[in-house]
Amino acid sequence: MTTKIHLLCNQSGEPVDFQLTAGQVHDATQAQTLLGERRTRVVIADRGYDSDAIVQHIESNGGQVVSIERTFARLKHFRRLATRYDKNKNCFHAFVALACSMILLKPYVDTP
Repeated sequence: MTTKIHLLCNQSGEPVDFQLTAGQVHDATQAQTLLGERRTRVVIADRGYDSDAIVQHIESNGGQVVSIERTFARLKHFRRLATRYDKNKNCFHAFVALACSMILLKPYVDTP
């Protein structure tokens, strides 16, 4: 009945990639898939991603884990996303992608 967004962001808190799963799926299940073989110095995540397997995956790629969460606060400014208006998974996925694109484009759009 619900949907969970698993989101990968860059150092500026801008969305890079995301996965959708059923709402009851634990946060940590998608972390290694989203990270892939990306090499980074630091990976910032909330406590839901603090498992030995994920930490080992990050450290094996040369990174360090730091726990924090911020980007979802930006996504929740999109009311349609925060209240989950879309009932169809494809429509919800498309709107998450659109919201991420709008966050990425914000520095380049000339708004008063």
